Amino acid sequence: MKKFPDLRTAVARQPLTRREVLQKTGMGCGALALSSLVNGDRSILSAADSLDLSQPLRPRPPHFASQAKAVIWLVMNGGQSQVDTWDYKPELQKRHGQTLSTADPHTGFFKTTGTLLKSPFSFTQEGESGTWVPEIFPNIGQHVDKMAFVHSCYTESNNHSPALFQMNTGLNRMGFPCVGSWVTYGLGSENENMPGFVVMTDALGRGLPKGHAQNWGAGFLPSVFQGVRLKDQGSPIDNLERLEGQTAEEQRSFLNALSTLNQSHKQRFAAESELSARIEAFELAYRMQMAAPGVLDVNQETEATRKAYGLDKEKCSHFGKQCLLARRMIEQNVRFVQIYSGGTDNDKSWDGHIDIRKNHGQFALEVDQPIAALIADLDARGLLESTLIVCGGEFGRTSDAQGQSAPTKGRDHNPHAMTMWFAGGGIKGGVHYGATDEVGYKAVDNRVMIHDIHATILHLLGMNHEQLTYRFNGRDFRLTDVYGRILQEIIA
Repeated sequence: MKKFPDLRTAVARQPLTRREVLQKTGMGCGALALSSLVNGDRSILSAADSLDLSQPLRPRPPHFASQAKAVIWLVMNGGQSQVDTWDYKPELQKRHGQTLSTADPHTGFFKTTGTLLKSPFSFTQEGESGTWVPEIFPNIGQHVDKMAFVHSCYTESNNHSPALFQMNTGLNRMGFPCVGSWVTYGLGSENENMPGFVVMTDALGRGLPKGHAQNWGAGFLPSVFQGVRLKDQGSPIDNLERLEGQTAEEQRSFLNALSTLNQSHKQRFAAESELSARIEAFELAYRMQMAAPGVLDVNQETEATRKAYGLDKEKCSHFGKQCLLARRMIEQNVRFVQIYSGGTDNDKSWDGHIDIRKNHGQFALEVDQPIAALIADLDARGLLESTLIVCGGEFGRTSDAQGQSAPTKGRDHNPHAMTMWFAGGGIKGGVHYGATDEVGYKAVDNRVMIHDIHATILHLLGMNHEQLTYRFNGRDFRLTDVYGRILQEIIA
């Protein structure tokens, strides 16, 4: 059997490298001048708490008592059309084919015609709230009285990548921490054997969302707070199993030796806070080898539960499995789970440029039963009241048809109007907030920016969005930047 070396036999004290010599000498004066800034580089989590980088994922109390303890964010990747889903517009149906005088041909990513395009789907009113539900969401429609709809959301970009960055991080450029990272940074994790933040992307091999891992990155926060992506092919997490031929004792000995060397390095460079997070990441990966396989095994569920999520149906089994995994993770106290419906390009996502009926009909069929099952399952298990569900895309779509001349059956990107809905976790069910104009082209009443959405999510989790900050390069950053209004109107 192959033997794995014990790192404790390695050289305990290594000579200084050229880089280290420069750090200790040439940069010494600058280090003295900046010492006050370095010493002040601390996380402001609450009035009496700061981040312990030796245990960055330990549970931390919120700023105030809250009902929600975890979040499941469902991303309709590509840009779900508001007027074909949750923002029914009778006037749009009546004026189909007419010219929209207020249409801006440059609203979308391409050039639109200005010719109004009615929704190809029929709508019915459901629940005590009388919510208009499209025919493509018959299962979700059964739960509208548990849901709150915000119809007046808007973003700043009509391009997928920056719009996704803004939806996830609050800013339309890369390099900033996403919502899941901020949440786990602020509250830590209740399960030391699982990551606090898990991401699941399209499970049919249709690619990653535009911007890839930047959408679930930790930015300038310690890397231990970035999302752990479950792969759609092969082992869901890299290196989840030990190396072939390696025993548990050998692996533990290897990690102990590695920790000893890391701790020695840490003592020499105490200001390098990232190393503590790296050490914890190694230990978390080791603990996950024991816990994750069981959590990720949906075969442990009853046949009835698997069928409820649609695992027996080809069209929705992939997304159904992800929703079921999300519920299993929430049961194991994973703090934040994000699921992307749809992949990279056009017809591989909700990006219905060509034919909105075909595109949205397909993707709605994939998500309708699983999402409805997730809501019902969480509710039946007493978890919905402590789990906030968020659903929406990176922008909406135009009310006029796409194309430079003759109208088409598709819609272009529209940053001026989109609908997001919420359920569970302190949300007031059956509520509709904000409004778009009579054809759903622009948000006009109680307009809601992405920072407002983020402020509301943090509030529902018991965090003051103005106090949850992290000092980086001499500035206290926060998820909501200098903006953010809590949407009290949708809170129970």
